[in-house]
Amino acid sequence: MSQLDNPAGVIHDIGYQSYRGARLGRRYAVRSVYVHSLRTAFGLGRSARAKILPLGILALGCVAALVLVVVSSQVPVQVITYVGIASTFSYGVTAFVAVVGPELVSRDLRNSLLPLYFSRPITRSDYALAKLGALASAVFVVFAAPMLIMFIGVSFSDKHGLGGILSDSGALGQGLLAALIHSIVFAALALPSASLTGRRVFATGMIIAIFLLTAPVSGVLAEVGTGSMANLAGLFDPISLLNGVDNWLFGDGLTQVGGYGPIYGLVTLGLAAAGTALVLWRYRTVKA
Repeated sequence: MSQLDNPAGVIHDIGYQSYRGARLGRRYAVRSVYVHSLRTAFGLGRSARAKILPLGILALGCVAALVLVVVSSQVPVQVITYVGIASTFSYGVTAFVAVVGPELVSRDLRNSLLPLYFSRPITRSDYALAKLGALASAVFVVFAAPMLIMFIGVSFSDKHGLGGILSDSGALGQGLLAALIHSIVFAALALPSASLTGRRVFATGMIIAIFLLTAPVSGVLAEVGTGSMANLAGLFDPISLLNGVDNWLFGDGLTQVGGYGPIYGLVTLGLAAAGTALVLWRYRTVKA
């Protein structure tokens, strides 16, 4: 009996059609992951509860900048520099990356979404770098927004005219460069820890441990040590390390480095490279 005589063997056309539109490819997919992750970092497109902490930290930084503008207009000297904002705000940014980092990657692990990502043109390395870039960009926004508010406020109250504004713009450039360095290192330290588990609580705890548990060690060494030991104590704490880099590059940081500034720079570069390598390794080996 032929297949046509057997109703069970008939193939019915139920209306499915193949996709005939443009295929945007790998670059578009990577950009989409980056943009979606950056929006997720600030809770955009999500519930109000998801926006509270990231936007709250950003708002606190902006309010603090407004207060600094008011205070600076009342005193003859600048209260804090733009590089000083990066050094000081680093402590608050720790809470930001501890919450946002797990939000970017732990959810995908917990909900087993990685196979969906990797079934597309996007590669594992593309996914890891897009997430890392999104976290670094989000942290940079948290640093840069208060600096820009302070720059605009100080410009309106500047009594030295265009020359004062141009001089202040150079200081702003230094602050933004410091913010970029801080952002890259924060992201490189936070994302590898967050990618180890699908449980956001555990991931948040690991990130906080990296930044906060190392601070007492650095503080004790700085207090009890003398000479080289005191100047190198900042190497054991990420925030003190970054503040030491600020001191070395811009002469404005909370950590004294003496003549060891290049060592602080090399360790910072090594941390950024190691963190990036760990994220790439993690997503090359994760099951999907």
